Amino acid sequence: MEYKKIDASQIDLLWELQKQYKAEVGEDIPNDIAKKHLKDAISKGKIFFFGAWKGGSLVGCCSITVGFSTFDYMPSGIFEDFFICPDFRHKGIARQLVQFAYRSSDISSMTVACAQCDIQMYQSLGFSIQIGKLLAFEP
Repeated sequence: MEYKKIDASQIDLLWELQKQYKAEVGEDIPNDIAKKHLKDAISKGKIFFFGAWKGGSLVGCCSITVGFSTFDYMPSGIFEDFFICPDFRHKGIARQLVQFAYRSSDISSMTVACAQCDIQMYQSLGFSIQIGKLLAFEP
């Protein structure tokens, strides 16, 4: 498995995972306008996507939107868009992808907002510090 940043030129591969993710969580499938907005945000560095690759296939992704935290006066990240294709789950790929995204994004802290049913999963991936309704990643 190879882990690397996804750039705007790979939007079609990323878009397929985005549609699978939305379908799995019961959200509406995004349209072509949303795809253009996402590509623009990636191009402008407003959001960073990271992927797990098996050969030439993108089998997992996540995103980090970077902000700034006055907790430690350093860049912080919000973790989102986390999806691993069903055939690749429970193989350690998720944990590796989360760690790769954290290291590659040059942030000092990372949080995720998640549904109650996902708390245990995110805790197992390293988001072990609870801050109100948020979970913070502990490297």
